[in-house]
Amino acid sequence: MKYAIIGAGGTGGILGFYMTKADRDVTLIARGRHLAAMQEKGLAVEKMWDGTTEIIPVKAMDMEHYDEQPDVVLVCVKGYSLEDTIPFIQRVAKPSTIVIPVLNIYGTGVKMQEQLPKLLVTDGCIYVSANIKEPGVLIQHGRILRVVYGVRNMSTQKVNIKRAQEEILDALKNIKKDFDDSGIDGVLSENIQRDALEKFSYVSPIGAAGLYYHATAADFQREGKQREAFKTMIREIAALAEAMGVPFERDMVEVNLKILSSLAPEATTSMQRDVMEGKDSEIDGLVYEVVRMGERYHVPVPMYAKVAEKLREQ
Repeated sequence: MKYAIIGAGGTGGILGFYMTKADRDVTLIARGRHLAAMQEKGLAVEKMWDGTTEIIPVKAMDMEHYDEQPDVVLVCVKGYSLEDTIPFIQRVAKPSTIVIPVLNIYGTGVKMQEQLPKLLVTDGCIYVSANIKEPGVLIQHGRILRVVYGVRNMSTQKVNIKRAQEEILDALKNIKKDFDDSGIDGVLSENIQRDALEKFSYVSPIGAAGLYYHATAADFQREGKQREAFKTMIREIAALAEAMGVPFERDMVEVNLKILSSLAPEATTSMQRDVMEGKDSEIDGLVYEVVRMGERYHVPVPMYAKVAEKLREQ
């Protein structure tokens, strides 16, 4: 299968690196100095847990020069850049192309499906902690690397798909095999709404609390107010999941603390880094949207409201 990965940072770049290493047909769609460095020197990944660095040649180009028709498009951009991907996908996709958004923001698949009505757009999320260290170099903070994806409801999803459900399922299973063969834990979900909310119950609280306290992973790995805030926000997401009709079936506080324990102590979230550097950030989708969801589903989210108020003041 032919893959186009839009975005070559801590999500798309890491996926492209490992899939390219496994001889999958992958093109990274990037821009600027990062693209130039990958084209000239290849893509390097530094593994924070053991201090090793590996560099491999990768296929990389910008949107304007990509002229293939991929079987799969992995959308790995920040939420605020999502709209920029739609014209590109419309241009390069064939009727059978599957689009898998792998973003931090919950509900991305639904939004993209509305704009790409003739394609199958799944929902998806990723467990990874990594970022661009410098052009052409990624730093991976922990070993966890898992992609969860799935169709919301194939029987009712309003999309003009001309293939049989069995054929679509086969393609989705082939994607899982490509992930697994690349050393990526590929999970084809039977309840992607719940699974995506579970991921959101990690990335949103850790980003929000990290920004609120200017904290690193080390601050959350030990007892204290940062860790307690993180746990409280997870429970508020769990209450939202219950109200949305997709209650969590496991203790997400325990699950997320285990994920957190695997990170390097100095690790931070991309939202923290973006805000600190004065860049665009996903603060609306990861923090303010939870407050809006609380209002929508009549669920109190006092910790999120407290964090949102402070961040708006700043």
